[in-house]
Amino acid sequence: MSGTRGGQDGLEELLEQELQLQFDSFTHDDAWSIGMRLVQLASDRSLPVAIAVMLGDQRAFHAGLAGASADNDAWLERKFRVVRRFGHSSLAVGEQYRARGGDFDTDSRLDTDLYAAHGGAFPILVRGAIVGVAGVSGLAQRDDHALVVEALEAHRDDIRDAKARRRRRAAGGE
Repeated sequence: MSGTRGGQDGLEELLEQELQLQFDSFTHDDAWSIGMRLVQLASDRSLPVAIAVMLGDQRAFHAGLAGASADNDAWLERKFRVVRRFGHSSLAVGEQYRARGGDFDTDSRLDTDLYAAHGGAFPILVRGAIVGVAGVSGLAQRDDHALVVEALEAHRDDIRDAKARRRRRAAGGE
């Protein structure tokens, strides 16, 4: 599942993901769809994860699968704070520090009980503005990140496909 590289190349790839995974709008229905897709992907693979999708400050979706614990929920909160504060995925923020030879836990001067720049939390962007965060906790950080990205990519593609079908129907092609 681990798809992103480390170092500067990996950081550029992570930032490119954020540019590519943006939406025209995002509703509670979208949050629910992404959350359920994450549950399905994780269940199919027997992954012990906690999943949450935030819309603004509201937790619009939450699930804890077999093997996940309250510790995973705490990790999600710490990762979500990083996304909100820095405006990038929690993995990208950690990579930014590592690319400069630093360590987020030490160099950010933030309380590590409240902030974690470990992979698994991804900003939900509507035309460049963060409107929420989707996250997974329970796997290695790059695998947490990759699972969230997989679900967001599938949701984006579903939206594109639905729009294309509507255009074809409107043009009389379906």
